Amino acid sequence: MSVLSQNTSIDLDERLRDAYAVTAEFMADIISQTCRRFPSVGQSGKTRRVERLIQSGAWTDAVIALLDLELPQWQIRRLVYDEGEWHCALSRERELPDWLDQSIETHHTDLALAILSAFVEAQRISASDSRTSVPTVRRDTRALYEPLFVDNIG
Repeated sequence: MSVLSQNTSIDLDERLRDAYAVTAEFMADIISQTCRRFPSVGQSGKTRRVERLIQSGAWTDAVIALLDLELPQWQIRRLVYDEGEWHCALSRERELPDWLDQSIETHHTDLALAILSAFVEAQRISASDSRTSVPTVRRDTRALYEPLFVDNIG
């Protein structure tokens, strides 16, 4: 799915919030529902790396590699462990001061799930940014009109 629908994003938010830990099945669901470039033909090395990390159970590294593959313009700005929770901030402009940056901030008791929550939110923002302001029209126009050849225009 290339664009996150509202129902999908609510379901993912709930699943991420309620999850205790990352599993291979959960990562597969996240990838199938949010990722547009996975598997990437042009970047097969990065795709294989994500797959290897998932197979080995290196969840935090897998999520960071997925972030690098899917959203290379987003970077981790801050990871903080405070009062039993990991706080993650993703940013497009990491060099800007905090008060100027529009970052995504999430939190979870599990580090990989905190980063994964921020990844899903960044995918949602990036999907809405890539939409055009003009509605799209179906390409099948045969039902709407027939071409007409006019010999004498004038």
